[in-house]
Amino acid sequence: MILRSAATLQASSWQKDLSEAITDSKELCRHLNLTDQDLIQANMASQQFALKVPRPFANRMEKGNPKDPLFLQIWPQGQELTTQINYLTDPLGEKAASPQVGVIHKYHGRVLLIGSPTCAINCRYCFRRHYPYEENMLNTEQYQAAFNYIQQETSIAEVILSGGDPLVSSNKRLAWVVTQLEAIPHVKRLRIHTRLPIVIPNRVDDGFLSLLQQTTLQTVIVVHSNHSNEIDSSVSTALTALRQVCTVLNQAVLLKQVNDNKQALTNLNIKLFEAGVLPYYLHLLDKVHGAAHFDIPEADAIALVKELSHQLPGYLVPKLVREDAGAKSKTLIAIN
Repeated sequence: MILRSAATLQASSWQKDLSEAITDSKELCRHLNLTDQDLIQANMASQQFALKVPRPFANRMEKGNPKDPLFLQIWPQGQELTTQINYLTDPLGEKAASPQVGVIHKYHGRVLLIGSPTCAINCRYCFRRHYPYEENMLNTEQYQAAFNYIQQETSIAEVILSGGDPLVSSNKRLAWVVTQLEAIPHVKRLRIHTRLPIVIPNRVDDGFLSLLQQTTLQTVIVVHSNHSNEIDSSVSTALTALRQVCTVLNQAVLLKQVNDNKQALTNLNIKLFEAGVLPYYLHLLDKVHGAAHFDIPEADAIALVKELSHQLPGYLVPKLVREDAGAKSKTLIAIN
C-alpha cells in the first residue's frame, strides 16, 4: 500500500516549484533579508554556474544569516572564480568513461544513465557543474542507443539514473525509461540518484510512488542531504512515503562551514533515520574547479568520522569515501 502524503495531494505543484525557482542573487537576498552580500561577485560566479534554488528549500534557510548552512551550499561566491591547482572541470574522468551519449560506464556490473540534463537546485560544490549536458540531452533515438548498449553489455545488472536530476522528468517519461530497462533480462536493479525529495518534497507524488511500487526491478533511491536543517516535516513525509515502496539511502558531501563538525553530522544522520533513510556515503569533496573553498583535509575528515563512530551506532555512520578518476570503485577511507 502506498502511504499518501500531504504533498501528493497537491497535484502538479512540484512543476510550479521548479518553474518558480529563484535564479537572481538580489531576489534571494531580499527573500532572506540579507543586505551585505557581494552581489557583483555573486553575479560574476553565476555567469559560470547559474544560481538556482527552489523556494521550498530557500524557505528553510535562516533569514538574516549569511552563514546559514543551506545558504552556503547554493550562494555563488567570488572564490569560485579563482583557479586552484588540481581542481578540474572533469575531476572524475567521466568524459573518458562515456562510451555512448548520456552513458557513463566506470564500474563493473553497473552503468549510469543521464536521466535529465537539469537539476532543481544548483549546488556550488557539484562535481558536474562543468559537465557538457548540452551534448548529453537524450532524444528518443539516443535513449534507444543507450538501451542497446546496456542490452549488449550483459555484465550490467544495475542501472543508475542520475543527471542533472532524473526526477525533473515527468512520471510518464520515467515510466517509459523503466519499461525499457525492465525488458533487458540481465538488468535486475534500478538506482535513482536524486535531490528532489529534499529540495522539492512535493515531487514524491502518487504517480511516482506507483511507478516504484509496480516495477519488476529492485529499486533503490539515493537522496542527497548534507544538513539536518534541510529535513523539515514535508521532507520527512516524502522520505517516509518513499520508504514504503523501496530502499532509501542518503549520500552527503563533507563541506567546510556547512557540516564539517560532529554535531552537524550526528543531527543529520539521526534525522534521516527517523524518516526511514539509512546513511550511505559521506563523500570527500570531488576536486572540481570552482569549489575549492568547500574542501577540508582528508586527515580532518578521518578524525571527524572517528568522533562520529563514538557518538552513533554503526548503522548511522556513513562510509567515508572519495572518488578517483579511473578507479574501479569508490575508495573507502579507513578511520582506524
